[in-house]
Amino acid sequence: MTTDPSAFLTALRLSDSFLPVGGYTASYGLEQYLNEDRIEDGDDLRKLIAAYLQRVVGPCETVALSNAHAASAAVDLERLLAVDERLHAVTMPQEFRESSTKAGAKLCELLESGAGTTVSNPNGSRQMQDEASASATDGGDIVADFAAAIKADATPGHYPVVFGVVTAARGLSRLESCLAHAHSFVTGLLGAAQRLGRFGHTEIQSVLEILEPEIRAICERHIDDDIAAMASFAPLAEIMGMRHEHAGRRLFMS
Repeated sequence: MTTDPSAFLTALRLSDSFLPVGGYTASYGLEQYLNEDRIEDGDDLRKLIAAYLQRVVGPCETVALSNAHAASAAVDLERLLAVDERLHAVTMPQEFRESSTKAGAKLCELLESGAGTTVSNPNGSRQMQDEASASATDGGDIVADFAAAIKADATPGHYPVVFGVVTAARGLSRLESCLAHAHSFVTGLLGAAQRLGRFGHTEIQSVLEILEPEIRAICERHIDDDIAAMASFAPLAEIMGMRHEHAGRRLFMS
């Protein structure tokens, strides 16, 4: 684990709902679970999110992120594109694919513009110059090449893959990157549940605290998996996502 302040602040930024990549529009089927009264209390919500971690985030998105991070660090564009292609293939619901690729494209855009990597301060222009210089020796070429591939529609540009590329370039370890992403996913779902009006702040925080050991365990379990092992098996969640696509009333995009 790193103690570098810049990398730590990057992890905080990337795992914060304040990051403007559209995560606040996605519930990944959670809204449909609530629409159909399949979640009654905080314990039901905890079990559902734990299932997402065990069946989707861990064996699928964490594997993609970890391999993307490694490919980016090794400046291996071919392997990076293979990771992105595999993730696209194993993500079944159309809404989930669209949410992931839109968020990935937005994160790439923020990275290129510098909006997502520069902290506002009186020496902001100096900091941007320093970071731009550092990117030349921190995977800047692979970041640019991957961003160009996304723009050219040569690769889908899924969010976990872009997340791995960004965090590798910004000095986070693979484990830190996986933890930040998984934490962001969990808080995103909890935030969605709260905005849907079924849960209060205290109950949401209680669920998050209970899930923290699960987040760590899932990331540690799948961080070294090969891309061939990448798989998602959450049939009911996928069905909920597909039903949500045709729901007559929706607060969330997915």
